[in-house]
Formats: sequence, structure tokens, C-alpha cells
Amino acid sequence: MSKVLSAVAWPYANGPRHLGHVAGFAIPSDVFSRYMRMAGHDVLMVSGSDEHGTPILVLADKEGVTPQQLVDTNHAIIAAELADLGCSYDLYTRTTTANHYSVAQELFTQVWKNGYMVEQTTSGAISPSTGRTLPDRYIEGTCPICSYPEARGDQCDNCGNQLEPTDLINPRSKINGEVPEFIETQHFFLDLPALADALREWLAGRAESGTWRPNVIKFSLNILDDIRPRAMTRDIDWGIPVPLDGWRDQPAKRLYVWFDAVIGYLSASVEWARRQGDAERWREWWNDPEALSYYFMGKDNITFHSQIWPAELLGYAGRGARGGEPGQFGVLNLPTEVVSSEYLTMEGKQFSTSRGYVIYIRDVLERYGPDAIRYYICAAGPENQDANFTWAEFVQRNNSELVAGWGNLVNRTAAMVAKSFGEIPQPGALEPVDEAVRAKVLEAFDVVGDLLAKQRIKSAVAEAMRTVGEVNKYVTDTEPFKLKGDDQRERLATVLHTLTQCVADLNRILAPFLPHSSNAVHAAFGGEGTFMPMPALEQVCGLDDDADRSYPIITGEYSQTPRWASQPVVVGATVVKPTPIFTKLDDAVVEEELSRLRGEAPGDGDIPGDGEG
Repeated sequence: MSKVLSAVAWPYANGPRHLGHVAGFAIPSDVFSRYMRMAGHDVLMVSGSDEHGTPILVLADKEGVTPQQLVDTNHAIIAAELADLGCSYDLYTRTTTANHYSVAQELFTQVWKNGYMVEQTTSGAISPSTGRTLPDRYIEGTCPICSYPEARGDQCDNCGNQLEPTDLINPRSKINGEVPEFIETQHFFLDLPALADALREWLAGRAESGTWRPNVIKFSLNILDDIRPRAMTRDIDWGIPVPLDGWRDQPAKRLYVWFDAVIGYLSASVEWARRQGDAERWREWWNDPEALSYYFMGKDNITFHSQIWPAELLGYAGRGARGGEPGQFGVLNLPTEVVSSEYLTMEGKQFSTSRGYVIYIRDVLERYGPDAIRYYICAAGPENQDANFTWAEFVQRNNSELVAGWGNLVNRTAAMVAKSFGEIPQPGALEPVDEAVRAKVLEAFDVVGDLLAKQRIKSAVAEAMRTVGEVNKYVTDTEPFKLKGDDQRERLATVLHTLTQCVADLNRILAPFLPHSSNAVHAAFGGEGTFMPMPALEQVCGLDDDADRSYPIITGEYSQTPRWASQPVVVGATVVKPTPIFTKLDDAVVEEELSRLRGEAPGDGDIPGDGEG
């Protein structure tokens, strides 16, 4: 058994999440984490809402609320969405906690003590109309390297190079289009060149492992070619104070949101341990060199996870050119793997909240339930290349794969057992056809498990559904519905027992992808209790904050997660006429949803169905 840290990207608390967001971080990380628990590993899955930065200030001003009020509202929305989606966090928290402030300030201070946080005078972008600092990501212009016209002040998404706002040609504010003013200001810079050799050595080791997705390792190695110091403080009055004398009393100097956001993986682990009543337990995942850590995100965040965060960890441990020593947290593990997904578009266009071209997770959950969308993202998501979500494909996959494939197998198996025996029957001697289908299902444990361990979720779910097809073929080949005579009773019992065992095993194999329906399948065949543990939304008070301040977290008890292996079905378990597991969608759903995208009223708002499976 290994200690496995599942470090999931922190959603920005500027509003509800849409489908493009969760396709990159939420669903892939949950499928992986659920599988790793089933495989016997001790998983710590952490994340939270990223709540600092200028975009929060801009939006709060627009809505006439304080930044804290804004993030309080949005954190609660996001946490509820992710819990309902079934994301099995051990802790989903937030960055506006005293615990997070303390951990972030400890890392900054030790990196500074070790000589990797250096003070420099730089040019800062100011809005001429408001006098407020413009964050790098709120400045756009033409990339000086590849001439991409919509490069940002921190990075060009076209060529991937890091930039400064002053590098841009014809810079402009994304907020109001005005040309920013640049003034001299003092900031602390993370001295990436002093950490470059250590970063290169680490990345070379990861490249040799052969486990990183090719796009991630190639991009990560390329950005070392133009490495330079990067500002880790900002002129802003919303964020974590700089924890140094002469700086902490400057209300307009705060830590850069991306410096503190990645520290959230550590601070959430510390908070989880404290809430468990064992304040040092987090060290099992962070200080043990044998522990594994996987970071899940979209590709626009690779830089921060394969360069900035590892550099912070190396600087904290004193493992750069200037030497140094670790702080109170000790030597912290570098990422085992940065698991980055590509982009998801919708009907051929980029998601755009501002233009209303978006489908929010809450709407998907309410209209179709969590497992239908989880299945689509697993089967057709942007795992290793950009993917395009269409409503036509969503309906087609739901109906032909979930309903007609898996749902049909579950329902007709349960229906035949209920009608013929009312319970799981005792089998007789197995024939070669029975043994063959059992062997194929047992083999799927190894094949699908190996793929999931390597985060190859699309291939894994495809293999699982291919095995569903093999079991459906077994039904066709054995024709249990024709075994009606008394002299065929034992053979019928054998076939239905074999079928029930195959369905139970496939339910286990599909459980990481479809946790909600796995519980329904378990119950349909006489199973007791919860099969796949689900997350819980709890209201808590901050550990070090004012006791009157409370907020929701996602947590859960996952120790009863089923094992990744075949478990014999219980002969005699009661099986009654089943309720359909999945709902077949009418083709009219496509036009209903496209109408919503066009801003048109979709009739009465109901999604019609023409049957269930």
C-alpha cells in the first residue's frame, strides 16, 4: 500500500463552475482517486476554492459587495456542485482561512531566508482611471515571440512562454480596454534561475520515468529555456500579507495569488490532519520520499505546477544554487506527476461565461444527474487532446452506451433473476461458455486497473464498456430466457448466477467512473449499505479564525471503499423487479439545449424522455 496525494486544482471563486472546468480537474481526479482507494492505497485527496487576486476585487466592485462576501457566496456554490458531482475529497477547503495564511507565510519566509526570494524594483501596471493595480492576467497584447494578438501579461497561451506585462506589444486592460500606465514598484521575486538546475534535474527524472503525458513533460522542459525571476508579490489590498518586517504593515502589498494558491495543496493537507485530531499526520504524504503525489489540472496551469510550485518546494528545502535548510515543514515531496488535461470546447466554440456561452454544472446535475456527465467526460473528454462537447454526442452516448449497453445488461439480468428465482441462485457446473465470460471479466480488472493507475481514463472506460459488450453477447449466446423446462432449471440457475457475478464485477470496475449508479446496481442485487462511499458537505468553523465564521467544506469517510477485485455474489440474496438505472433521453434534448445556448426559452424547460434503461 502506498501513500497517494491526489492534489486537485483549486477552482477560482469568481462564480459557479461550468462543464469545461470540471472536465479538466474534477472528474479525472475523482476517478483516479476512487480507483487508487479500491486498489488499496491510502489516498489523501485535497483542494479548495482559490479566493484571492484582483479579479475577485473587480467582480466584487461590480456587484457592490466586499471581496469576502463574494468569495463566501461562490465558495458555497462551488463546494455544493463538486459534492453533488460525487468528487470524493478528503478535504475541500478555501484559501481565506487563517490556517492557509499561516502555511503560505511560512513557505514564503523560509524561501526568503534561504535566499531564493529577492527584492527588486520593477514596473507595475496601473489603471489610469481607477489607480488600482492591474494583474498580469488582466493585461492583453501581442506576444513579442509568436505575435499572438491575445497574449496575457504573464503567459502566452499560444506559444507557452512566460511573459511580463511590459513585454507585450500594444498592451491594454481586459477590464476596460484602456492602455495601462507602468510605474516603478518594489516586489519580491522568486529567483527561478538559482533553482533552474534543481528543476532541470527533477524534470529530467520525470521524463525518464516515461509516465508523464507527452504534452506536459515537453512543455515543462521547454519553459526552462527562458527561465527568469518571477514576481511573487503584488500591489493589491486583497490577499495574504507579506510576512516580513517593513512589508507586513503595508496594506497594499500582498502575496501573488499564484504563489499562495499552489501552497493550498499543503495547507489543505495540514488542515485535514488537524481536523482529524492528529496534527502531524499530513507528513505521511509530504515528508515520506516513498509517498506519491499526482496533480490534476487543465493545461493552462502547467507552468505553475511544473515550475513555480516545484521551485517553491526546492527553495523552501534549500535545494537550489544558494543552498539553505528546510523550515518547520521539512523537506516536502516534489510532484510525482503533473496530470494535465487539454481544453474542452462546446459545439465548436470556447466556453465563455461573459457571453453566456456556457453550461453550468448545476444545470447539468439537475437535468441529467451526475453519472451521465461523468461518463461523457470519461469517455470523450480532453484527456490528451482538445475535445469538443456536443449535445448530440452526449445524448447518443447516454442512450447507446449507458442505457442500451450497461443499463440494459443490469436491468435484464435483475429482471430474469427476480422472475425465475427471486434471489441469486446456486449455480451448477460451469460450461466452457460460462468460464470464458468469467475469464474476460476477471481480466478486465487487470487491464482497466492498469490504465487507471496511469490516468488513461478514456482507454479505461472504453475497455470496461467493451467488457460490458462481451457479457451482453454471453446473454445472446446462452439465451437464458429460453431455458424454461424443469430439466433446464439447473442450467438456468448457472447462467443467471454467472450473469449476476459478471454484473457485480463490472459494477466494481465501473464504480470509479459511475459511483452514484454503482450504489443503485449494488442495491438491485440485494446488496446492503452503501457500495461506493460518497462525499459529504459539512459546515465548519475555521481552526484559527473567529468562531462565529463558518463555511462549508467537502469531506468524507472512504475507509469502506470496496476492493478492486472480484467478490463472490451472495447466493440467496433477494432480487426484485428492478427500477431502471439510467434514463434514455429524447432526441429533442439536443434542440432544447441548443436553444438555451442561443438564449431562447426552451419551451417549458422540461427534458423529455422516451424510456429508461
